[in-house]
Amino acid sequence: MLVRGSARTASSGGGHHRPGGLWSSSNAESLDRLLPPVGTGRSPRKRTTSQCKSEPPLLRTSKRTIYTAGRPPWYNEHGTQSKEAFAIGLGGGSASGKTTVARMIIEALDVPWVVLLSMDSFYKVLTTQQQEQAAHNNFNFDHPDAFDFDLIVSTLKKLKQGKSVKVPVYDFTTHSRKKDWKTLYGANVIIFEGIMAFADKTLLELLDMKIFVDTDSDIRLVRRLRRDISERGRDIEGVIKQYNKFVKPAFDQYIQPTMRVADIVVPWGSGNTVAIDLIVQHMHSQLEERKLRWDMAALASAHQCHPLPRTLSVLKSTPQVRGMHTIIRDKETSRDEFIFYSKRLMRLLIEHALSFLPFQDCVVQTPQGQDYAGKCYAGKQITGVSILRAGETMEPALRAVCKDVRIGTILIQTNQLTGEPELHYLRLPKDISDDHVILMDCTVSTGAAAMMAVRVLLDHDVPEDKIFLLSLLMAEMGVHSVAYAFPRVRIITTAVDKRVNDLFRIIPGIGNFGDRYFGTDAAPDGSDEEEGASTS
Repeated sequence: MLVRGSARTASSGGGHHRPGGLWSSSNAESLDRLLPPVGTGRSPRKRTTSQCKSEPPLLRTSKRTIYTAGRPPWYNEHGTQSKEAFAIGLGGGSASGKTTVARMIIEALDVPWVVLLSMDSFYKVLTTQQQEQAAHNNFNFDHPDAFDFDLIVSTLKKLKQGKSVKVPVYDFTTHSRKKDWKTLYGANVIIFEGIMAFADKTLLELLDMKIFVDTDSDIRLVRRLRRDISERGRDIEGVIKQYNKFVKPAFDQYIQPTMRVADIVVPWGSGNTVAIDLIVQHMHSQLEERKLRWDMAALASAHQCHPLPRTLSVLKSTPQVRGMHTIIRDKETSRDEFIFYSKRLMRLLIEHALSFLPFQDCVVQTPQGQDYAGKCYAGKQITGVSILRAGETMEPALRAVCKDVRIGTILIQTNQLTGEPELHYLRLPKDISDDHVILMDCTVSTGAAAMMAVRVLLDHDVPEDKIFLLSLLMAEMGVHSVAYAFPRVRIITTAVDKRVNDLFRIIPGIGNFGDRYFGTDAAPDGSDEEEGASTS
């Protein structure tokens, strides 16, 4: 499909190139007028690899903020992803405007969860000899062999399945990968852009739509000069030398021929709004077919009348525990008393949870010189992860019990229009995969946010049987939902209430824990915190 938004016809090879690489200042000035000036109007083209510098990765459009680290809200009551993400491939010559087209598509699509994956991140690690060649502009970065296609394919496969991936960050100044890689997640839409986006058969099979951005070669050269000189510290002679020796021959031999496999060819790049509008219309219809709402009703009915799971452990309801529940459930309880008795329950809950950690026999010597046969923790270390806002109130109790415990945070909010839980913020300690993780939230009603939080931990390679979900109060529905989706996660609470109302609030419940604890205004219905659904 070829979509044209202009009466002009794109020439073969994306435009004419002057023999011998001759380039005069007058030519540069005349072509400069075809491009948006630097510092005014449209922002200059930026590589997607630069997004690793922002935390969290965001793309702000005129309509909304796009979360470019991804995270699909499509997990059903089984804790699995129902539909694969929609993957778009954007190919075209160097500096053809692929990233700009990608951003225009994202803004027009108006979806909140998108992954921008640049082929620039996947250059192979250079040998010492190749590093020397690159320093003198004698290494061909525009050849298919320069890219790690095995890593690209495995990364895209995982993203489509909703799994997290580690993506290398390439430093174009030193021609090397940086030490720290960035983490991305699957999303509603994955956009993969690069000069060799269509050069690998296996990679092509993963792309649901293939778009080739066809831009005049003279314009591409001007853009490349600007970018490499201003952003990558190159000199004009080196840029032109590399263009003539590698870039243009590679376009003619490897890139332009892939135009025939594209579903859509967009001449003149981001200036072709007609083509972009048609692309967006087609994508809207494709996404509508894949859409799956988070069905709370399905969660509520999926496990009715089932016995409580064996992975659930409820703190023994002694008169003391029941007395504290009476105080914090009482709507007349003052904020000071609510906080005091909540903290007492949290401490008891965490002490109870620690008894489920693995222990091994050990022998120590007492001050009297006698051996004592005891027990010691058999794991590597313990990490606490709180689901904001209410979950962070449990952190002091965990720190009081576990010396030097590491703490992470997850912010999950419920989309008021769709009812879907959405991940908005994540900070986890490094190397968390070997830890026993205590996941903390004060109330669990439907289990929606808890399930997403567990999925995030699994994405970071935390074994399911090393995750402990702790909550002061849970509804049976939430217990069943989490246990059914993740049967090896240990669920620990101080009480389980049987019902949720039509708004999925725990009955009889405790009210909005976060509002009562922090002294903020309660919702009109006195609703629960709903596992991070409403946060400061």
